[in-house]
Amino acid sequence: MPDNNSSADQTHFGYKTVPASEKANLVKGVFDSVASRYDIMNDLMSGGLHRIWKRFTIDEAGVKPGHRVLDLAGGTGDLTRAFAKQVGPEGEVVLADINHAMLEQGRRRLVDAGVAGNLSIAQVDAENLPFADQSFDRISIAFGLRNVTNKEAALASMYRVLKPGGKLLVLEFSKPAEAIKPVYDLYSFKILPVLGRLVADDPDSYQYLAESIRMHPDQETLLAMLKEAGFERCRYHNLSAGIVALHTGYRL
Repeated sequence: MPDNNSSADQTHFGYKTVPASEKANLVKGVFDSVASRYDIMNDLMSGGLHRIWKRFTIDEAGVKPGHRVLDLAGGTGDLTRAFAKQVGPEGEVVLADINHAMLEQGRRRLVDAGVAGNLSIAQVDAENLPFADQSFDRISIAFGLRNVTNKEAALASMYRVLKPGGKLLVLEFSKPAEAIKPVYDLYSFKILPVLGRLVADDPDSYQYLAESIRMHPDQETLLAMLKEAGFERCRYHNLSAGIVALHTGYRL
């Protein structure tokens, strides 16, 4: 269970306590380092399960033709690509991320996939989204919220730019069932850094990713945070025995 009682000027970077003002740059360094190998590492780390988790999120989003969708912390564009097909020529998808290197990888992949006409790309801070009030029908954030310094501020910003009737989807690593926790911990702290060293030549970044998962709010805590931000009809779905959870909420 993460410690959610850090002082306003201190926060967590993995298991380290750091000044809150420094976390964004530290996270930037991680994703600058892993951007070029991010997709292959996702496949290796999850055994391909991340594709199933994202497919579930896409199905739960219920995106319709003409919708405007914000794929926040969208990285290399897996969800963006699917949403762009669903919104059609009358809709729009905004691929947004705080990290320029990740956006460059996403832009390249989307261009290669022929996605362009209804797509915008924006480098943004999730805590202070530069979009008009009530401007999106759907907002997704997949495996990004745990890297945000002030999660409450980010959720409030997402609520502000979501239209009435709009839906938020937060896909994130969470607290697994107790029965699998020993094996999961062994994998996370022994095998994952080795994969990071062999494939990405960066064991430290993958050590941070494992630690950041442990410091992220668990299912019930994040559910309460969504409600506190103003979202209604909030719920979550555990996936893969709680290794990942999809939280959803509406602005009504």
